[in-house]
Amino acid sequence: MASENTSQASAPTEWWRVDTATLHARKQELEVLKRQLEAEQYAIFAELNARGIRGCSGHSTLAGLILQDFHVSKEEASARADRALALHPGVSIGGDKEPPLAPLTAEAAAEGAIGGGQIDAIIRTLSRIPSFVPDEAVRAGEAYLVDTARNAAPPEIARAGRRLLDRLDPDGKEPRDEDPKDAQSELRFVKHRNGTLGITGTLDLETYARLKSDLDPLAKPHKAVDGVRDSRTQAERYGDAFSDYVRLKTASPDLPGQAGESTQILITMSYEDLMRDLGQAHLDLVGPINATDARILACDARIRPIVLNGAGQPLDVGRSSRSTTTPQKHALKIRDGGCAFPGCDMPVQRCTAHHIVFWRHHGETKIDNLVLLCAKHHRLIHKSEWKVRMAQDGLPEFIAPAYLDPTGAPRRNTMHLMT
Repeated sequence: MASENTSQASAPTEWWRVDTATLHARKQELEVLKRQLEAEQYAIFAELNARGIRGCSGHSTLAGLILQDFHVSKEEASARADRALALHPGVSIGGDKEPPLAPLTAEAAAEGAIGGGQIDAIIRTLSRIPSFVPDEAVRAGEAYLVDTARNAAPPEIARAGRRLLDRLDPDGKEPRDEDPKDAQSELRFVKHRNGTLGITGTLDLETYARLKSDLDPLAKPHKAVDGVRDSRTQAERYGDAFSDYVRLKTASPDLPGQAGESTQILITMSYEDLMRDLGQAHLDLVGPINATDARILACDARIRPIVLNGAGQPLDVGRSSRSTTTPQKHALKIRDGGCAFPGCDMPVQRCTAHHIVFWRHHGETKIDNLVLLCAKHHRLIHKSEWKVRMAQDGLPEFIAPAYLDPTGAPRRNTMHLMT
């Protein structure tokens, strides 16, 4: 490991006494060592990302974690994250390892032969190679770029990359002149082998246009948080937008209901599981879910919890208006201004009220026991060691897990606060 050589980086305090040849030699040695340490750090970043640590840290992106930990610029944080994810294997939805974009580049980086700007030039080219190019040709092309980079600066590597792309795809992108064809709308609900749920279908032109028009504003990149831009892919942004869209639409009083009530979803679970934080619940239209997910959903006013005794008889049917009253919603909007989690810029309309003292622990539905959280950070509070509490000045503050911040210093979201 490169970290074993860090003792070599200690420098003499009086460089003026050293001859010029030694100065040149030492600066080259230090550059190699610096690149080796950076390569080792990229590997650590990739492993943290694969373990999901970035989610438990409260950051939605690896770049956000890097920015928070090292106080670098947003450009530097994004570049480090991009290198880590390109040089090392990723994890697919099913949990399998996905091959890295640039494995040969990773080897050269570990040697200390190439550094940040050279790596960036290589991965930019590799990311533009069409998918129909055989893997052997891609690896041969990467080897060509790495050999070039060993003795070249980023601009020269970029020129070599353009020559490579011209050779691998001489015709460029094929133009498409076809008009879109209308089709019969179809929609299917599917359950994947790994247990995740999804939808697939075909839309007629008008429905497609209406849906995309509604989703586009919701799918815009988030505002930069502490200088870090939203690094979600377009598909991830539209996935989050669709989730928000469904929540907003199902909250509309104009939607058709069932049995005289507006549409609601039922969660059924035993009293013992509710109180023990263990076991399973049953989500209407889906099936078994774990008890933690059930309690998260129970914070939503559109979800109605039904608690059963040991014989399966209903002990309590939660009121759908249990969460917050309209005046309380206005008060939370004024106090929190949006998701209260540190660094989150999610607006009020995409947040729900969370009970600081959980409802199952007899937490009251009052302002000093409520905090606005977006869906992501709502799940984080329920499923991790992050804690939220109300400070003496009546504002919510958060405590990170000990492995992230051993000091336990409280954190606040300054994005929304006026003071």
